[in-house]
Amino acid sequence: MSALELLSPAGDMERLKMSVLYGADAVYLAGTSFGMRSFAGNFTPEELPSAVKFAHDHGVKVHVTVNTMPRNDEVVHLPAYLEQLDDAGVDALILADLGAFTLAGKYAPRCERHISTQQSIANYECAQAWYDLGAKRVVLARECSLEEIRTIRQKTAKDLEIETFGHGAMCVSYSGRCLLSNYMTGRDSNRGACAQPCRYQYALMEEKRPGEYFPVFEDERGTYILNSRDMCMIDHIRDLMDAGVDCIKIEGRAKSAYYAAIVTGAYRHVIDDIAAGRPVDPVWRAEVEKVSHRVYSTGFYYGEPGQYVENSRYIRQWQVCAIVESCDENGLALCSLRNKFSAGDDLEAVGPDRKPFAVTAGDMKDIEGSPLDSPKTPQMKFYLPLPHQVPPYTILRRAVDLSAK
Repeated sequence: MSALELLSPAGDMERLKMSVLYGADAVYLAGTSFGMRSFAGNFTPEELPSAVKFAHDHGVKVHVTVNTMPRNDEVVHLPAYLEQLDDAGVDALILADLGAFTLAGKYAPRCERHISTQQSIANYECAQAWYDLGAKRVVLARECSLEEIRTIRQKTAKDLEIETFGHGAMCVSYSGRCLLSNYMTGRDSNRGACAQPCRYQYALMEEKRPGEYFPVFEDERGTYILNSRDMCMIDHIRDLMDAGVDCIKIEGRAKSAYYAAIVTGAYRHVIDDIAAGRPVDPVWRAEVEKVSHRVYSTGFYYGEPGQYVENSRYIRQWQVCAIVESCDENGLALCSLRNKFSAGDDLEAVGPDRKPFAVTAGDMKDIEGSPLDSPKTPQMKFYLPLPHQVPPYTILRRAVDLSAK
């Protein structure tokens, strides 16, 4: 069995800190150019060195996505951008375009080159070819099964690292190569601006009867014929290790800091339990149900996952109330508000390397020390007594069903 690196999303500095503190071995992020998630916060040239320093100070590597397919007027800017990433101390670049890959070898020589899932690598010859060109790692197509991954591992150079997605949103198109978004909304999925039209509800129209829409019903709510479930492989970490996977990747650079923290923490503990030969604590499996997600599946690892046709809604059953900024030895926490709650509410606290535990919101005070029944202003600071000391970036949440109806 191989060791398994945990690679977590970092859409902005807050999400990077959450991923790092909750147990990632490495984070992946983007600058303001050439990345496949335009609507994540991303990192400016001024922010990137600080992000790299924070990660490195905690023993965590930084991978930067440079995985769009640049056009002629864009590729001229790549050398300077790659030099900037190299100078910032980035550990690896995630690349899809062959020209960008070649330029990275020249202008970012200190960075490892990883091949993005956008290249749809699904066989050992393709994986080996990229290794022969200088790639350190390949991110396999999400369509690969475990048996296919096992074969790729057996038939490629032992020094070639294999990375696969283990958790998060799936795409109905081959590794994200979708034309629907561009065609229907003008937002190009291949340039990081996907509008997710695969989640829309569709009807049929026959060519000779324009304007007549024929509903396609699975039940009274309709049918979502392209809709895919989210992937969740937390119950199958041992299988990924056994197949020779070197790195498991959590999808979600455009998702919340809460998502980054909770999912990273859950997978960190399961990976560590399995590596140490301990029974997996079921509390961590329960954690991935407490983030916003669609109905889970195991992707293509064990065969065709099939489509989820009932709806395209997210399951949202927990809400973040506050983030702990500091906490003294008596458990008095200085918190920053995220969503309104009141004294007497039942909460849960979960923190870096800490199991969730129940909390009843007690006698709160504002920053001046005045009694506070319900903090109301977003980001306001206030004091909340907890049963014991907790680390910074502990999350306070409450059970509330926010799923779309």
